This record gives sequence, structure tokens and C-alpha cells, in this order.
Amino acid sequence: MQPNLALVKLLQLASPALPVGAYSYSQGLETAIESAIVQDEASALTWIEDVLSLSVATMEAPIFLRLCEAWGEDDLEAVQRWNALFLASRESAELRAETVQMGYSLAALVGNLGETHPFDTWPEVSFPAAFTYIAIRWHIDAQAALVAYLWSWAENQVLAAVKTVPLGQAAGQRVLAALGPALVQAAAHASRIADDEMSNMAPGLAVQSSLHETQYSRLFRS
Repeated sequence: MQPNLALVKLLQLASPALPVGAYSYSQGLETAIESAIVQDEASALTWIEDVLSLSVATMEAPIFLRLCEAWGEDDLEAVQRWNALFLASRESAELRAETVQMGYSLAALVGNLGETHPFDTWPEVSFPAAFTYIAIRWHIDAQAALVAYLWSWAENQVLAAVKTVPLGQAAGQRVLAALGPALVQAAAHASRIADDEMSNMAPGLAVQSSLHETQYSRLFRS
């Protein structure tokens, strides 16, 4: 695939217009705002950076790269193993349901784009498993795909903060700009993590996500 065409395909995958429902989830951020843990631009940046460093960069991102490798080698057994591990690593019922719903939606979209996929027989497909499948099928570099995936995650977190804190649009862009180097570092760090070094130790996220299940007033599904 031509480099520019691969870039176009990657931008399509990372676009907020991708119809997988990402905009409807805050991943515990809404409850952190309700609890006054996040209440301004600085605290929003701190929350997102902490989730990135304590959870996403050390569990989700390395699993993402392993899924890319397994898809590239057509190793379906390894794909299913990493998919199952990622599902088991979710901190709450809401976060688990989120990745399954987004994975299902992306798998359906893959079919609507005229691509074949193996997910029809799967009981559950996580969002990273579906994302990496189409990325490898479109011959997108794994590291580039991961950076785009992390960017899409960060953008959704910032948009949730813009809506709910609320933050102004300029503040949201400042947070995204500040997150940029951390996203690149997270992707590079993920490539160096061994299987037995993966960790998902983010108790604050787990607590806030669990509290969201019974939060009285909410805009988001997680």
C-alpha cells in the first residue's frame, strides 16, 4: 500500500467519526468530575496522564502490539489469548462492556466496508482486537497504528472533559497538545514491556468507574 494511502486509512480508523460509539463513553472520567477530582484544565490533564501511564501504556498498549504481531503471523490462537486477557483486565463491568460494544461495532463496520473478518463466531471481541485486525489488513505499521489508537483514546477523554467539567475548546486543545509527547512515549514504552511486566494497577480508575454504575445523573455510558 502506498504510504499516503496507508496514512489515509489510519486517519479513518482514528477519526472521531468512526461509528463505534466511542463518544458515548468517558471511562470513569465523568465520575471523577462528579467527585471533584477533576474540576479544571490542570486536573483533567493530570487524570488523563495518570490513566495513560498506569493502565493504558502498561496493559492496553502492549496487548495492542501483541495483537498486531499475532494478526500479522495469522496466529488466531494468540489473537484469542490476548483478546481474552484484555477483556479480563478491564477494571469494571462498564469498562468491559464498553470495549465489547466498540469491538462488535468495529467488526460490523469492517464487514460493511467489504472486508472479511473472523469475528462472527467469537463470543466477544474487544475493541483492540478489532482495531488491530483491520490495521494489519490495511498494511498499517503497528507502531503508527498504536500512536493513532492512543491519540483517539486521548481525544475522546478530552472531549468528555470539555463537555462535562466543562472546559473551553481552547483548553481542550491545550490538554491534547500537552498529551502529545506522553502518547508517543507510551507507544515506545509498550514495545519494550515483556509479557510478565504488563500491569494494570489503577485503583482510582477502578473505583471511579464502579461508582459511575450507580451515579444518579450522567451523560456517558462509562
